[in-house]
Amino acid sequence: MTKKMRRLLSADPTIAFLYRAVRTYAATFRLRVENERAWMDVVKNGNPVVICCWHQQFFSAIRHFRNYSPYKPPLMISRSADGELIAGVAMRTGWDIVRGSSSKGGREALDEMVAKLRQRKIAGHIVDGPRGPAGIVKAGVIRLAQLAEAVIVPFYVTADRAWYFTSWDRFMLPKPFARARLRFGEAFFVPQTETPEEFEQLRLTLENTMRHGLITPE
Repeated sequence: MTKKMRRLLSADPTIAFLYRAVRTYAATFRLRVENERAWMDVVKNGNPVVICCWHQQFFSAIRHFRNYSPYKPPLMISRSADGELIAGVAMRTGWDIVRGSSSKGGREALDEMVAKLRQRKIAGHIVDGPRGPAGIVKAGVIRLAQLAEAVIVPFYVTADRAWYFTSWDRFMLPKPFARARLRFGEAFFVPQTETPEEFEQLRLTLENTMRHGLITPE
């Protein structure tokens, strides 16, 4: 991608148009939210929570997640060109964007995420992003939760009618006026670990817990 194209995609008018388009489209969904109160009570009691999902399903949650804007939750997004667009939309939804990923700027971004999560009590994370492999929980969400002494709450989105892209994650886009369900799972408590083997077992446990919510389109 050329520098000129990248500047165009990251320009305020482009991002503002995309944000309005996303909000308008998502407003057509008949969205039902389940099991939200349980983890919100954890936050109200002063304990930090990381809400997370598969990359496949984050789009459908954008409309509802505007409700968390008073917390100004941090969300890590890569420094790629695609990340510019996603970051711009997320910022307008009320999220505080931290730029970085495992491939670039990860250590500094993780430190910033930890500090903001401790202060604001809610953070977001896409467990297999930004480029997969799909269905593999990366280590970052575990490290974030351990360092901030937070619990992890996965969420899953389903829709009665949806398109699935041919991308690495089979990205899901509910069709207009689809019945969509945003369901929060049970809190996943993250103990400290002393060895790489213990850490890997913890990562696999979260991955296996979340796998049932990954959609494999026919």
